[in-house]
Amino acid sequence: MTNQPNVDLRPVERGDRINSLDIIRGIALLGILLMNITGFGLAYAYGDPTNSGGAAGWNLKVWIMDNMFFEGTMRGLFTMLFGAGFILLTTRGIEKGGGIAVADLYYRRILWLLLFGIIHVYFMLWYGDILYPYALFGLMIFPLRNVKAKHLVMAGLILLTIGSLISVKHYHEDLKTKTEGVAVELLKEQNQDVKLTEAHETALASWEDFKKNKKTEEQVNEAIEENLQGYWSIVMSKSRLNRNGFMQANLVYELWIWDILSFMLLGIAFFKWRIFQGERTIKFYAILMVIGYVVGLSVNYYETMLHLNSNFDLVEMSKADQTYQLGRLFTTLGHIGLFMLFIKSGILRFLQNALAAVGKMALTNYLMHTIICTTFFLGYGFGMFGKLQRYELYYVVISIWIIQLIYSPIWLKYFRYGPAEWLWRSLSYMKKQPFRRVN
Repeated sequence: MTNQPNVDLRPVERGDRINSLDIIRGIALLGILLMNITGFGLAYAYGDPTNSGGAAGWNLKVWIMDNMFFEGTMRGLFTMLFGAGFILLTTRGIEKGGGIAVADLYYRRILWLLLFGIIHVYFMLWYGDILYPYALFGLMIFPLRNVKAKHLVMAGLILLTIGSLISVKHYHEDLKTKTEGVAVELLKEQNQDVKLTEAHETALASWEDFKKNKKTEEQVNEAIEENLQGYWSIVMSKSRLNRNGFMQANLVYELWIWDILSFMLLGIAFFKWRIFQGERTIKFYAILMVIGYVVGLSVNYYETMLHLNSNFDLVEMSKADQTYQLGRLFTTLGHIGLFMLFIKSGILRFLQNALAAVGKMALTNYLMHTIICTTFFLGYGFGMFGKLQRYELYYVVISIWIIQLIYSPIWLKYFRYGPAEWLWRSLSYMKKQPFRRVN
């Protein structure tokens, strides 16, 4: 057996970075906060604005905007870029003759990311963390680095289709629960002396359990009170621990495997097809934008109207989930086309440079979202949880955007990486990396 040659694997230097990837990553990162902010600042409001935060006037308009343009799409775009970044890391390492050293480096990076995700959820207090599922599925994709792009797309679409079929199954189960439950309620209303069969009792119990998914004012107030406690009380609260466990266990296999792994595979394929690198024609990106938005926004409009016309009825919301991945996928494709046209146009160069800086510090800025928002909303900070309407949350979002667009370029003028990126790289390479920039 021959020994693995010494290979000098180093983090990607500034001159080797692909600017379009950084810009789109910056856009996606900022866009993710548009959706996450409801989880940071309101109780049970992410999927159902009638629970808290308001569902009328500007509050409803904000929800419609989110549901039409951003729900799942910024996360989808960010996930695709994770896949693209994986190929960028491994390809460059292998080109340097890295061999098994590249695999060692890659898996160290992923395992450290897994730990960061656990810390992020349990101690920095963001249950909606994506680092943990990214790491889990990141462990699976290394053997796929040489798979042809068209096969990766096929695999990604198959995963999305399976996820959609599961949603169809859930909808029909929910519809059956409602139909049978309402029938028993009507039977009791028409004849209060009727003796219910065991099947009637089971149907009624299932319907009562299902209706509990619509939160009461008392439950909302309990959640607000819980989030206004001290740090360790929040960390150790039973409801938060249960939710964290659900997010990092059940949801991984019930949703994320179809939702995240699929987009990682699509991201790898798009990188192989040179789409993210901006090397396709203006016509290509324009067609991608038009087709993506025509299909995606049509589906999203259909889903939005189901929610609105039913006043966010639980079964109608379940019905809308059937086409969620279809609308999300095509709207994300539309975003890619639009953002690439923006990048290739060269307009607003100062903004593009700022977005690229945000993207280069994606891990730091993502964690900063949590640090800023938990400090602002939770009880050990400014205690604003549950005190803002839905539309008012976006004042916080815009403020964070401005802060990160300003400090990211300034930081990178003096330092090679963001602090979280520096720590991640140092741990991954098992060597303290240079931090300050030498001009």
